[in-house]
This record gives sequence, structure tokens and C-alpha cells, in this order.
Amino acid sequence: MTERKQLQQDGHALLKQAIPTEWLEELRAAFETGVIPSDQWPVPRGGDWRHSLLDLDPRVRAVCRLPELLGVVGELIGERFFLAQVEGREPLKGGGHQQLHRDLSAQRPGDTVSVLAFFDDFGPANGATRIVPGTHRPKTEEPAFDFTDESRSIQLSGHAGDILVFDADLVHAASCNITGLRRRSILIGYFAEPLYAMHLQTAPLRNIRMDDLDWFDPAACAMCDSGQ
Repeated sequence: MTERKQLQQDGHALLKQAIPTEWLEELRAAFETGVIPSDQWPVPRGGDWRHSLLDLDPRVRAVCRLPELLGVVGELIGERFFLAQVEGREPLKGGGHQQLHRDLSAQRPGDTVSVLAFFDDFGPANGATRIVPGTHRPKTEEPAFDFTDESRSIQLSGHAGDILVFDADLVHAASCNITGLRRRSILIGYFAEPLYAMHLQTAPLRNIRMDDLDWFDPAACAMCDSGQ
């Protein structure tokens, strides 16, 4: 099976060491500088997480523009798209658990892709993400997914600098940070061009400060290309 077909079938890709190692300390510092208490966001965040406002940081924006990352996002969306959102998240000790769920595409399947770029090593001990491969395009004859059924879920593990890219309709969830080990990441959202008007309407609620949105053409950032 080709890499592209595997991506479309699974609905996700884990890009190993996609962030240059020499960027990580700067990215962690940006995360810490941007931390805002959960109840001080326009829409309050969960209290068992640390949340960081860092969408204007140049190094964070550089992560969002990494060619390998954009190639996978472009393959999943399949049309012109833009960087819609980026914020920092870290589960606190004893917190972070989510039930399996879908984030859901905004208007139609495939128009939204989510990304987690990890600044620390991650695994079962510190709340790594669980995914259920292939659940982003359920067949019409399939029964509705039971989000309480963990039998098909896979808990990821990896290292600082890895990036998880997944279709917004893929069943996934964060896990409990049992040990309290650091697990800083940025959550990035990319939207297909038709969602731009909706994005502008909701941006203030999501505390998005980016005025100079980045736009990308899948043909210009094909999978595994070395440049944009």
C-alpha cells in the first residue's frame, strides 16, 4: 500500500522527530510564557489542563509551516487550506482524561485537520493521545461508534519533536496524566478554504490573534516534498 493510501485509510500519521531538536527549548519557553489560567480565556478551558496563548510566537509559527507537516495536511484536506488556530496544552497530574470522541469536520468530511506537536516525550504515563485508526470515514452500513468501547483504541507513545496529524473525524482522546510528567504540546488546526468566513466569526471566542493567516496549496506542498 502506498504512503498516501495508508494515510487516507488510517486517517492519521505520526511524524517522527519532525521538529528540529534545536528548536525545542525555545518552544518550551514560549509555552511557559504564554500560560493563562483556564478561567481567563474567552471560553473557559478545562481546569485539569494548562493552556498557553502562543499563536504569535515566530518559532511556533515555524512549526506550523514545516514542509513535512504541510504535505500530510494537504493530502488529507485535498484543497487550498489555511492555518486557523494554534494553542498550547498540557494535562496536569491526575487530569487530562477524555472519552473517545470526534472533533468533527465543520461542514463536510475532510475539511478540517488537527495536529498535536509534542515538546516533551509522551506515553501512557503522562496522558498520551489514544486513537482508533480508520474511524474517520465510517461506512453507511456500520453501526454508530460506541465511544465507551476502548477495545480498538491505540495509545500513542513517542518523543519530543514528534507530530501527530489526524482528520478531525478520527475517533481519538487524551488520556490521564498519571505521573505528572511534563507533556507540553501545541494543538494546531487547519481548515479548508470554504471555512474561512466561519473562522472569522468565531476567532475571538477562541482567542485567536493571528491576522496574517497562512494559506497553503496542496499541490505546492505534496507529501514528503522537501519544500513548500
